[in-house]
Amino acid sequence: MTHSVNSPPKLELWLLRHGLTAWALNGRHTGRTDLPLLPEGESQARALAPALARQPFAAVLVSPLLRARRTAELAGLGDRIQICPDLQEWDYGRYEGLTTAEIRAQVPLWTVWSHGCPAGEDPGLVEERCRRVIAQAESLLAATAQEGAVALVAHGHILRSLAGTWLGLGAAGGALLNLNTATISVLGHERERRTVVRWNVPVGDPAT
Repeated sequence: MTHSVNSPPKLELWLLRHGLTAWALNGRHTGRTDLPLLPEGESQARALAPALARQPFAAVLVSPLLRARRTAELAGLGDRIQICPDLQEWDYGRYEGLTTAEIRAQVPLWTVWSHGCPAGEDPGLVEERCRRVIAQAESLLAATAQEGAVALVAHGHILRSLAGTWLGLGAAGGALLNLNTATISVLGHERERRTVVRWNVPVGDPAT
């Protein structure tokens, strides 16, 4: 189906969080530390492949960090990877590697969504990155002149922030959306309105 210049193609964003890492398992904030997947995380990534094989993608944008790149490769998307620096996880600054409980011992009631990270990023900075990712995905899809999907393989907080931005809630809107490792989430449209099509769906679920 082609579109005129006045009728842009409708975009779907398939959000794929990377598989399990040691720090994700322990609840430690993993921003720019370039950790590998655990063996369990590699198995999770491979399990994504059957569902993704049934979905054509106009483009596959992937965080440059190893855990995201390896997930994309094991999920069967390796031949289409385009590295997207804006899909890197939040910069947690001085909170890198700490758990929420450890941070709250210093700053009671801290959340990344409300307080941001000293020497790192806050929701405003992350939202700017999310808007650039969405614009890049729209541009890539428009070049195909047809409706379709763009896969984004990245990290928990940046993907939640991107969903909040997509819905008009800003990056901080991601606070409302839990996201587990190696799950599939889809952002799309109902008529002209941006919507959540599915969220946090584990592989093997009938919805996939």
